[in-house]
Amino acid sequence: MSTPTSPTAAPSWPHCTHGADPVTDPVGCRGIQVIGHTACLAHLDDVDRATYLAGLAPGANIDHRGTPFTEDLLNELLVALADPTTQHPHLGDAWFNSARFSGTALFMHTRFSGNAQFGEARFSGDAWFGGAQFSGDAWFGGARFAGTTGFDGAQFSGDAQFADVRFSSDVEFVDARFAGAAGFGWTQFSGVSDFSRARFSGDAWFRRAQFSSHADFGGAEFLAAGQWGPVVCTQAVDLSGAVFGAPVTLEIAAGSVSCVRTRWESTATVRVRRADVDLGYAVLVAPVAVTAHPVPFTTGHGIVDESLLTGPDRVRVTSVQGVDAAHLVLTDTDLSDCLFSGAFHLDQLRLEGRTTLAPTPTGWHRKGISPIRWTRRRTLAEEHHWRAQSGGQPTAPADAPPEPRRWRTGPDHGDPARTPDPDDVAALYRQLRKAFEDGKNEPGAADFYYGECEMRRHDRTGTTKTERHLLWAYWALSGYGLRASRALGWLAVAMLTTILLLMAFGLPASSLKQEATGTVPAGGGTVTFVIDKQDPKNPVKDRFTAKRFDKALSVTLNSVVFRSSGQDLTTAGTYIEMTSRILEPALLALAVLAIRGRIKR
Repeated sequence: MSTPTSPTAAPSWPHCTHGADPVTDPVGCRGIQVIGHTACLAHLDDVDRATYLAGLAPGANIDHRGTPFTEDLLNELLVALADPTTQHPHLGDAWFNSARFSGTALFMHTRFSGNAQFGEARFSGDAWFGGAQFSGDAWFGGARFAGTTGFDGAQFSGDAQFADVRFSSDVEFVDARFAGAAGFGWTQFSGVSDFSRARFSGDAWFRRAQFSSHADFGGAEFLAAGQWGPVVCTQAVDLSGAVFGAPVTLEIAAGSVSCVRTRWESTATVRVRRADVDLGYAVLVAPVAVTAHPVPFTTGHGIVDESLLTGPDRVRVTSVQGVDAAHLVLTDTDLSDCLFSGAFHLDQLRLEGRTTLAPTPTGWHRKGISPIRWTRRRTLAEEHHWRAQSGGQPTAPADAPPEPRRWRTGPDHGDPARTPDPDDVAALYRQLRKAFEDGKNEPGAADFYYGECEMRRHDRTGTTKTERHLLWAYWALSGYGLRASRALGWLAVAMLTTILLLMAFGLPASSLKQEATGTVPAGGGTVTFVIDKQDPKNPVKDRFTAKRFDKALSVTLNSVVFRSSGQDLTTAGTYIEMTSRILEPALLALAVLAIRGRIKR
């Protein structure tokens, strides 16, 4: 960061002193004296100025530090330095440090074959450097631009320093070329900043830069940048179509960050604060990690000021559509509205830290005449969009927060052809489930398995009717083996039903007695006894007594664990016990499976 010159201190060069006043302004004009004169270029008389300008030739070195330039005076100087071949100004070493430019400063297509010094310069009007060529170093540190500033197509062959510059209006570096290091540290951009298609062949320093409006780096190339930021932007940082050719760390605190079709040629770490991040169709040649930074960024000069930002302190990833997710790592991000459709290798996506997903709607709802309540689970945005579409929900206002009692509408709400159907969503759940399983997050994978089964249950194109019926039964009995309370509830119902049936039809009226009958053949001899057991019979009355309940409960509890109670039963009771010994252990197993799925790691 540069140190500005005190407005009351005399400059280090021999200066003009025009207009000095011992009381109000003891220094006077700070413009450097023209060689051979005691006044600066602005305060030479007409004859001396004309003589000086006539003696200039294209490529000459000039020194007009601190000089106040009107628009006409600057044009006279540049015309005197114009190359007769190109008709464009050609300067050698140029010193405009602390110069003052009123009106429009036109340096369009100017060639600086030496070093260009504009440190602490002041531009009160528009400043245009479009097509300018800087063959040496360009120094604008501490300069102030009050009007629109344009560097479209400018070429910087040496280092370009814009440290601590203030751009009070829009600034354009469209198609600019930076062959050396480009320094924008501590720079403040108050208007729209357009760096689209700029090419940074060396380091690109934006440390502690602040953007009060939109920052457009669309199509820019960062071929050697190792560190980008931290920057603070109140609106959007647009890196769409940008290319990063070397390993880089980006640190961005912004309202939103667009990385649509951004190409990462090497490894990258993107640390983000507060922003909505769109990674749609980004090209990842090497691993790229997008991380929600938990605290404000810091540099050697302390904590980066985020007071311009007013949004919530969270990072939302809004899209990974079209991305090959095999190289992508998302850490501590909010995926509540993230679109996954069209992404590749989602099963290899790494989700680290605390990942937030959209919940199902809360409260009770009506489906036809039946009240329903959605099972609490984490869901994908695509399921929300399909359910909102198929349920006929109205489109939510663009800036309205999501309603917790409704499914979230998607960007193509109202267009069934562009809204993912259950078959598409089931595939997304299946791939992301594997990603959670590979990360040893079984509870997280369980919600995705539930979502996959839900989509298959509603899919009328890719799922057969028989399979849908089985899924309906699986859902009703145990929530696809993931809801222990549902399985235990059905187990309780089955056991109670078994007890009632046994008391009504399965237990005999009394203890069974054995009778022996013998046959004695005529003339004596051997006697044969046949032991016959009476058929058990139901009592005519008093079927529902405490004693019979105790017997029925014993039979039922033994059935749950595949054991025979040894209790004498009627024929109907035998079949009731056989049925319960198949159904009830299965329900118990589903409950155990559901509990295991929620606690396993």
